Amino acid sequence: MLRISVFGAGSVGCYIGGCLAATGTSVTLIGRERILSGIAKHGLTVTDYLGRNQHAAAGSLRLSTDPQAMADADLVLVTVKSAATPQAAQALKSVLRPRVPVISFQNGIYNAESLSEVLAHNPVLAGMVPFNVIDRGDGVFHQGSEGVLEVQNDQLLGGVDKQFARAGLPLIHHANMKEVQWGKLLLNLNNPINALSGLPIRDQLSQRDYRRCIALAIAEALSVLKAAGIRPARVTPLPPSWLPTMMDIPDWMFARLARGLLAIDPLARSSMSQDLQAGRRTEIDWINGEVVRLAQKVGADQSSCGTPVNSALINLIRQAEAGGRQDWTGSELLLQLRAAKNNR
Repeated sequence: MLRISVFGAGSVGCYIGGCLAATGTSVTLIGRERILSGIAKHGLTVTDYLGRNQHAAAGSLRLSTDPQAMADADLVLVTVKSAATPQAAQALKSVLRPRVPVISFQNGIYNAESLSEVLAHNPVLAGMVPFNVIDRGDGVFHQGSEGVLEVQNDQLLGGVDKQFARAGLPLIHHANMKEVQWGKLLLNLNNPINALSGLPIRDQLSQRDYRRCIALAIAEALSVLKAAGIRPARVTPLPPSWLPTMMDIPDWMFARLARGLLAIDPLARSSMSQDLQAGRRTEIDWINGEVVRLAQKVGADQSSCGTPVNSALINLIRQAEAGGRQDWTGSELLLQLRAAKNNR
């Protein structure tokens, strides 16, 4: 059986690691003392909005703040925040055996490439975590929304698939992960809107003005992707091009037609909202920032498909990180974003 190490064991890493450990996989969690101390005391419990409730005793896990604990890993899952990717790459380079595969389960588009540039002797695969995870404290991590892990197709995953499937985490393989990552990023453009609302995701999505903010950000990103010749994958029942229209329909109609989007734990918040509440740096540069950088790369920022809306959201999150507002109403935020779009 493969020995799996999770490097950057925050909410997502602990949830994936916990699911694997609870079903017998040898798991090593490399993370911060703040989280690992709770697991050492209480063990690791994973739950989800559909009723999963599994527990891995602390003694069944290897817990460490030292990357050296990954030296015997057969597979490494990287779940650090995107800003920490360069440091993660150097840490992995110093301890991994050659040919040990690495899967990047991170937000953003290019983290797998950043890791690969440093890890010349290790295959690095792009992965995607489409669901939200909540750290409930005392070693409990809760999957608050639906979704299945997705990963770049590779023959290296033959033995890995069985262990993930047994843990209730089936891996969906894709030949072109870039399209899948962009498809997910379109949905993640809601992260700053959710963070600025101060509301749980389900409450926020139930209000049309907040959804109109999402529609503006997605429509802008779709224009940039078109200019770049990128076709984002469908990661919801709707084609990506339909998402702005879907977000703009009346509340009663949205509630009826978007049951899948609303299959979310009532208390779930975006990771960006959780970061703001905890006083941590957000990943805004690797979500909305990816849209802005792509526009600059293809020159779209100088055309009719610029990025004033996504740029405005970046600025508002930066202000929130510095102690600014995190309680915008939908109408206030929509007015702000429309003004940014009209004044570009």
